[in-house]
Amino acid sequence: MLRTCIAIIPLLFVPALSRAQESAQPPSQQKTPSAQPQKEQKTAAKNAPDPTIETDIDATEAQEAPKRQLVHWNEYQGPHFTVRAGAGFLYEVAGFAQDQQSKEQFPLAFKYKVRDFRFLLAGKFPSSKRSITWSAGFMYDAPTDSWLVRQTGVMIAFPELLGHLFIGRSKEGFSLNKVMTGYDGWTMERATMNDATVPLLADGIKWLGYYPKHGILWNLGYYNDIFSKGQSFSSYSSQEVARIAWLPIRSVSDTHSLLHIGINLRYGKPDENKLQLRSRPEASPAPYFVDTGKFPATATFMVGPEVYYRRRNWLFGSEYWIQKVDSPSTHHPLFNGGDVAAAWIITGETRTYNTVGGFFRAVSPARPVFQGGPGAWELVSRYSYINLDSGTLSGGRFGRFTEQLNWYLSNNVRLEFNYGYGHLDRFGLGGNTQFFQSRIQLQL
Repeated sequence: MLRTCIAIIPLLFVPALSRAQESAQPPSQQKTPSAQPQKEQKTAAKNAPDPTIETDIDATEAQEAPKRQLVHWNEYQGPHFTVRAGAGFLYEVAGFAQDQQSKEQFPLAFKYKVRDFRFLLAGKFPSSKRSITWSAGFMYDAPTDSWLVRQTGVMIAFPELLGHLFIGRSKEGFSLNKVMTGYDGWTMERATMNDATVPLLADGIKWLGYYPKHGILWNLGYYNDIFSKGQSFSSYSSQEVARIAWLPIRSVSDTHSLLHIGINLRYGKPDENKLQLRSRPEASPAPYFVDTGKFPATATFMVGPEVYYRRRNWLFGSEYWIQKVDSPSTHHPLFNGGDVAAAWIITGETRTYNTVGGFFRAVSPARPVFQGGPGAWELVSRYSYINLDSGTLSGGRFGRFTEQLNWYLSNNVRLEFNYGYGHLDRFGLGGNTQFFQSRIQLQL
């Protein structure tokens, strides 16, 4: 029955995806009239707005890009409110090759599973004098056989504050890679340190702003667990988050060059004064390779720099985090980890960047497969590391090299092929594991 359902779900997307019409070439790829002098052409191209940079945001944040509004049957536009329906589906398989030490740490076997199945509703209120948008997300969680509320809330524009206020359930704003939806990332999973230390979602209020004159953006938020207590992501009773970034290089339309330099700060109070940090080895079907177990903790403080540089179809980035835990009984452990990555879009496309949220969008193919083109192909290399051995705790140390090939058939269909090589130091053993992963991703 499960295999039948899995086979049917992708088929439901195919008719809509095959009918979807892609937008025309972006301005950066349109030909300039031949009558214009060559010198003026170059000057105009250099000073033109960069089409790969967004300067506005709505309540969906990174969850859905405007370019995904591909069909009309899933939209309603009225004088007082609008509604747009979207959906996402992830299905993946994973195989493993282990040495003897790795097998003694964790015996692994080939697995396949539905990774994610979600619905998204979003809209705005056109008659409002102030820009107000809203979103409501719902995801089916296979392990617990239940539906969970995801990105849900209201985004209100405040030009006088140079930004927007979001009220509801969303990403905290800590880490560029965390803010991005998992559907848009360059790798299948976020880095292990990212996964272990920052909850996926939080309930509260967030101020997102951007000062274009100096290229400075910020995300400031306060969150608590009044409504989320008991949810799988709710491990803190309250947390305050600040993220500030500077864009010293931006809006260069001829090269799409952009430099993002940011710093993240986070203070949190663990729920019931207990904390547990753990992460899978960037493979969802695998068990938790690093795990501190639950231990007494009254507060945590995190700091993490992030640097990303984009030039045309290249993207380089790195994030590194340090977390200090207030826990006298475990000698105040200090954990650390991060990643460094490089992505090359072989077919020449450029990832769009949003200045208000401070994140990158998914790759949008210039020539989709369903229109006779090759789609977009992206090659990614990454190294990630996490160290959860500190104080009296021995949660383990894990590092992984990853090579990934992404094929974007259209804005709605993506295939991912991933090879990883990881080393785990835990239980007095040093084990090596090879990871063979693939995923199909569908979106509306």
